[in-house]
Amino acid sequence: MTIPGLIEADLGPRARGYFTSRGAGASRLPAPIDAGYAGLNLADRVGDDPAHVAACRAWLESTVGLEGGDIAWMNQVHSDIIAHARRGSAPTADALILDARAEEASARSPRGAGVLVADCVPLLLASADGRLVAAVHAGRRGMLGGVVPRTVEEMTRLGADPSGISAAIGPSICGRCYEVPGTMRDEAAAVEPACASTTSWGTPGLDVAAGVIAQLQRSGVARIAPGEWCTFEDERFFSYRREGTTGRLAGIVLTTI
Repeated sequence: MTIPGLIEADLGPRARGYFTSRGAGASRLPAPIDAGYAGLNLADRVGDDPAHVAACRAWLESTVGLEGGDIAWMNQVHSDIIAHARRGSAPTADALILDARAEEASARSPRGAGVLVADCVPLLLASADGRLVAAVHAGRRGMLGGVVPRTVEEMTRLGADPSGISAAIGPSICGRCYEVPGTMRDEAAAVEPACASTTSWGTPGLDVAAGVIAQLQRSGVARIAPGEWCTFEDERFFSYRREGTTGRLAGIVLTTI
């Protein structure tokens, strides 16, 4: 289902997911308290007016055919902690798994899970049947800490076949723009060699998305849709590195029920 202002995530024929842009729904939303949050800011912990955030979340849910509270969110802390999605709960975690096949799943369970970013990697995962899905926040620390393989392991424990999992990576800062000290790049490369990069101006950098892809491949996930957008370069997206005070875009994945 193509929706103006949203990027459809490639999660196979039996799952649905989207990445948001800052301009989606902007003409219908109330004004934020700061220009840095203008547009579809979906984060409630970055200093924006709570009423603006609530309106943004309501617009997103309605636009993708959901009702209030149908998308579960998490309190992200750059960790490898995995939680299970529950309606009305925002656990402290950096991966949120929603299992629509569980016996306790009901009409009042959330129908989707969301991740918020403004340069970090938003990763969406879906099992082959589309009934077991996950939203993952993979920043530098989380990626190096193993949040991606741990999420695949938990999905496997719940019954998913890694070879049947589809993965979609959303907008994030690219390795040409994410400058870091040389010692940080060396330390990161010692953990995940695929993430080492050089910026377009010749300094040490990190490509977190490349590290995520390498970890997915080692976990047995073969169907991976890589991100094609750099949040730092593309002003359609929020970027903390570019703006400082700014909102957050989202990746949302929806179950088939």
